[in-house]
Amino acid sequence: MTQSPRPGRPSTGTRDKILTPAALLLALAPRRAAGERVVFTNGCFDLLHAGHIEVLEKARELGDILVVALNTDLSVSTLKGPLRPIVPQDNRARVMAGLECVSYVTFFEEETPLQLIERLLPDTLVKGGDWPVERIVGSDIVLARKGLVRSIPLVPDSSTTGLIERILARYTLPEG
Repeated sequence: MTQSPRPGRPSTGTRDKILTPAALLLALAPRRAAGERVVFTNGCFDLLHAGHIEVLEKARELGDILVVALNTDLSVSTLKGPLRPIVPQDNRARVMAGLECVSYVTFFEEETPLQLIERLLPDTLVKGGDWPVERIVGSDIVLARKGLVRSIPLVPDSSTTGLIERILARYTLPEG
């Protein structure tokens, strides 16, 4: 993970958006002091698709800074099974950081981002529409601070599992 640009070297662009949680807190402090509002979302984002983009763009509209916390490879495997992730965490982070709507990318290793949410204290918490607001991890923390919690409607026929299934169906040779 990138902590900050190296002295004497030009910015590496998207890599500068990928921060450890500690470095992220430092980066957010002056922006919050200037009145900017932090939006937080999280997920595996294993194979980025239109549904992910929809949620991320709508999330960004709810504040000034969009922080995306990615499950580490170990966390993805625990949640999704031993064949996942398809894309390693550093590559997932690089793709995510390349999106204009994303301000910062960080990682969490636990099953949920609760500890990270407790540290960052975002103003707004967002998940995709398959998560009802009352089940979104950290919603109680954000709501207690008078923040917003939103569940963004999903894009039909847009899921990583569905994408993997279509790839397998199209590229698996029939037996015989």
